[in-house]
Amino acid sequence: MTSTESSTSARKVVVLLRATGDAPILKQTKFKMPGTDKFIKVIDYIRRSIQRDTLFVFVNSAFSPGPDETVIDLYNNFGIDGKLVVNYACSMAWG
Repeated sequence: MTSTESSTSARKVVVLLRATGDAPILKQTKFKMPGTDKFIKVIDYIRRSIQRDTLFVFVNSAFSPGPDETVIDLYNNFGIDGKLVVNYACSMAWG
């Protein structure tokens, strides 16, 4: 890994959470997290915050990434206006 790659992956990513459908709106919808963290940390945070086991999570209202994806990879490919937009729902919102 080059120094450029390591500095990019160590970068903090702004995550913006948006409730979809009947999902409750969180008190904190925007936060920073290390780019090296896996997406499962975002999923676990939402699950704990809304206190529900069933959760559907999408990036940019388009697709559901795997829990082992790194946040920086998702941000680099799908980030908008300096943020990674994550939509969450308690029931299936998109096919």
